[in-house]
Amino acid sequence: MSRRVTVKEAIARHEIPYQGALKMVGAVPVTQNLVTDTWVKASWEEFVALADAPELAKARFYYDTDSMRIETTPIGSGHSQDNTILSQVVSLYGTVKNIRIKGFTNGSFRKQGVWECQPDIAFYIGAAFRIPPKTSKPIDVDEYGVPDLVIEIASTTLSDDIGRKRLLYERLGIKEYWVVEVDRNEVMAFAVADGGSRQIRASQVLPGLEMALIEEALRRSQTQEDGEINRWLLQVFNN
Repeated sequence: MSRRVTVKEAIARHEIPYQGALKMVGAVPVTQNLVTDTWVKASWEEFVALADAPELAKARFYYDTDSMRIETTPIGSGHSQDNTILSQVVSLYGTVKNIRIKGFTNGSFRKQGVWECQPDIAFYIGAAFRIPPKTSKPIDVDEYGVPDLVIEIASTTLSDDIGRKRLLYERLGIKEYWVVEVDRNEVMAFAVADGGSRQIRASQVLPGLEMALIEEALRRSQTQEDGEINRWLLQVFNN
């Protein structure tokens, strides 16, 4: 029996155009044919065609120069809870310290033809940034710049988060990158500069915010509800 040719293979062989791939998703289910949750070689046109496919609307997309990664692994309770806690910590800290901040959850950031990322959480921080409008399209970094802080919650993607994704974020020129290891309630934070990064234990884009305090909030979230954690954070931040 001959093997079914996937949409990706047909695109690569030029048997169907990129836009034709979108039309075929109903006949050849994209999610059954794609190699996901790892980096694979792909052109920008192929990446965009798949990113626009309705059947992949719940997936997360990354592109770096000549390779793409499509993440389809279900998000568990630990991942979603830590995502909430990290957003609360950063937002409350910015509020109390009067730091201008704008957050995005699972937002896509795109430099046309070169790269795209969709981190768990991202923040623009400081006086200079412009707030991107609410649209259904990825944020154009040529117009609005890259986020100052990017956070990935690592429940099943740790090796990639501290590997290829960290290299991607270094090339993008973000200022700070955090990886939250769900199973250990630990935060690995990196200051990014000059195309590289170094590990830090205190934020530089949010001066005075220690990783140890964030880790304590993560531990508390195992037994405390959000309001109790927020009241504790406000007490700490106001001291």
